[in-house]
Amino acid sequence: MKGKVVFIGAGPGDPELITVKASKVISQADVIIYAGSLVNPEVLRYAKKEAVTHNSAQMNLDQILEIMEKSVQKGELVARVHTGDPAIYGAIGEQIQYLEGKDISYEIIPGVSSLFATAAALRSELTLPMVSQTVIITRPGGRTPKPELESIKSLAEHKATMCIFLGVHMIDKVVGELLGSYDPDTPVAVVQRASWTDEKIVRGTLEDIAGKVHQEKIQKTAIIVVGDVLGTSCVVPSKLYDPHFTHEYRKGEEK
Repeated sequence: MKGKVVFIGAGPGDPELITVKASKVISQADVIIYAGSLVNPEVLRYAKKEAVTHNSAQMNLDQILEIMEKSVQKGELVARVHTGDPAIYGAIGEQIQYLEGKDISYEIIPGVSSLFATAAALRSELTLPMVSQTVIITRPGGRTPKPELESIKSLAEHKATMCIFLGVHMIDKVVGELLGSYDPDTPVAVVQRASWTDEKIVRGTLEDIAGKVHQEKIQKTAIIVVGDVLGTSCVVPSKLYDPHFTHEYRKGEEK
């Protein structure tokens, strides 16, 4: 494990939701660069005493890359700790590009996304038979622009389950775009800091969710979930466990 960078998904907040593999790497790392604005510092309890830690919330990209490169040159193991799973809005693409350009060895360890911690908090399955079999993960346009075909308004036309990151601060605009396709009574939930001890859940419909979010003063670190999967009172069972359904591992009963 020496002389390389390991990108780690530290999970959504609850320090017990970090993977065993990720905790082992943190315990072995000589240098730890963690996203302090989002990663629960409790995950650093796995680090050895002599490990050097850096809070990347106070750093720019060049500073982060410089520490990585110099540390690897000394044969050190660098743990780059991101929140959730780094594949979702993790900003690791530019770091990977640099490491590959410098022929620096790296690895990625996936983590529990805040999206799935959100679903767990809502006690919901995001893909219900006869309701929605598609999950759209997106964010509204802002300082980071989006292709026009990926606008929330365009994606809403599918009427699938939609999970919107980084948009609660503009909830009125988001709702306005969603209402072009979804009905006003479509169930919506906003979960702030899913899996943290101060987790907050706000439920409503597209008609009233914006007002409820403003009332709770939620402006960041929240995911918006939209879709009928949140409001289904009678779930159609999956064919997987239907006693009459035959598959590779089980012969179904005759009707």
